[in-house]
Amino acid sequence: MAVSASAQRYATAAFDVAADAGELDQWLTSLDELGRIMRMGSARVVFRSPAVAASDKRAAIDRLLPSASPLLRNFLGILADRDLLVDVPDIAEALRELVNQRRGIVIADITTAIPLDGEMQQVIAQRLGTYLSRDAQRITIRTHLDPNIIGGVVARVGDQVIDDSVRGRLERLRASLTQP
Repeated sequence: MAVSASAQRYATAAFDVAADAGELDQWLTSLDELGRIMRMGSARVVFRSPAVAASDKRAAIDRLLPSASPLLRNFLGILADRDLLVDVPDIAEALRELVNQRRGIVIADITTAIPLDGEMQQVIAQRLGTYLSRDAQRITIRTHLDPNIIGGVVARVGDQVIDDSVRGRLERLRASLTQP
């Protein structure tokens, strides 16, 4: 999912502040939690409403995230003042990408026709690690289901797509048979 340029800028600022304070994981956890809350319709209405004062929004955040660090509370206060709290889910996603880059973690979106158990996810991570010349422990798998691929796996890592699905193989076979 692409995030807005604004969310990316705020995530970069958050990354710099959290990294300097040694609080990256805490910020990720808190922003993910607030992002989950912000996806609820009722919360979006309250935090988006111009009728609700920024100070009330700050107070609500303090109640929702009682263990958040003072730096994070200040950051969220700035977002409240600028009426940008609804962007927290995108900011959290962009921050996670920055943290993963720093830690050398690659996200692999894996699409299969059937759900994968933990063992199969590990096998796929190991094979991707070999294919990408990376440590399999630094590959995080996000699974997606698509019965249209019939069988096999489609892996997307960044801009690279590895299509080892039955559907992909059939399409490649068809293309090779129709070429002169």
